[in-house]
Amino acid sequence: MAGAPPSDASLPARPAVLYLHGFVDYFFQTHVANAFEARGYRFYAIDLRGYGRSIGCGIEEGEPNYVPDIAVYAQDLDAAVAAIREEGHTGIAFHGHSTGGLIGPLWANARPGLLAAMALNSPWLELNENWFLRVPATGLISLVSRVAPTLKVSGLWPYYGEALHQGTGGEWEYNLAWKPHVGFPVAAAWFNSVRRAHRRIKRGLDVTCPILVLTSTKRGDNRRQHPEVITSDSVLNPAHMWALAPNLGSDVEVRTIPGGAHDLSLSPEPARSAYLDATLNWLDAVTAGPATPPAPPASA
Repeated sequence: MAGAPPSDASLPARPAVLYLHGFVDYFFQTHVANAFEARGYRFYAIDLRGYGRSIGCGIEEGEPNYVPDIAVYAQDLDAAVAAIREEGHTGIAFHGHSTGGLIGPLWANARPGLLAAMALNSPWLELNENWFLRVPATGLISLVSRVAPTLKVSGLWPYYGEALHQGTGGEWEYNLAWKPHVGFPVAAAWFNSVRRAHRRIKRGLDVTCPILVLTSTKRGDNRRQHPEVITSDSVLNPAHMWALAPNLGSDVEVRTIPGGAHDLSLSPEPARSAYLDATLNWLDAVTAGPATPPAPPASA
C-alpha cells in the first residue's frame, strides 16, 4: 500500500482516502493521488492480493487476479485501514473503480460507521451482457465452479486497453505484465462470487455514509474497436449503474461525465478534470462538517 503526503501542511485536516482498483488493474494513476493530496487529503492506494505489485500473493499461486471468493478482499481492506490508522488518521473515505466499486460497498455495508464517504468511479454493479449470459449462463457457471473453480469461463476484449496504453497509441504508460490488454483469465469461482455480489446489490445494501457514483454519459461497444472507446464506457453499461446506485444506501448521488472513459480518471480532457473536480468538490462538501463555533465570552 502506498500513501502520498499532503503537499501543503497548512491545509485543513481531511479524511484519509483509500483507493481500490478494478479487475486487471493496479494503482498507477498518480495524477489522481496528486489531485487529492493538493486538496488536503492523505491518499492511499492498495493493490489487492494477486494484483499488480501483489501478484504472487494470491490464494492460488500462479493465478493473477484470482481468489475463489471476492469476500476475502475484505481482509486486505481491513489491513489497509489498520495501517492508515497507525499513521494517526481517524476519518477515512473510500474511492473505488469498477470491481473496486463493487467490493467497497459490500465491505463497508458490513462495517457501519467506518467510512466518512464513498466515491465510486464506474462501479461494476451488473454484468454487461445479454439476458442469457446474465441469467442461465451464470447459473451454469455456478455449477461448474463447484468442481472446476479455476476453469476459464471468460476474458476481456483488448480494445479498451489498447486505446489507453502509450504503446498502442494511448496516453498512459503502465506495466502490461500487471494490466495486459487481454486481461487475465476469468475463473469460474471468481466469476460466481462476483455474480453473488451483484445479487446482493440488487437486494439492497445499507451503507451508512454518503455515496457518490460517477459514470460516463454513454455506453460504448466493448466487443470491437470504435472511435469512442475512451470517450464512452466501453467496458460496462452506465445504465446499470444508474438503476442500481440507489440500492447502495440511503444517501446516494449519481453524476455523469460527458466524454468519460470506463476509468474516468483515464479519460481524455476535459472529462478527466470534470471527474476529478466533481469527486473532490463533493468530498469537500460531505466531509467538511459544521464550522467551529466561536468560543463563548469569558465571564466577567
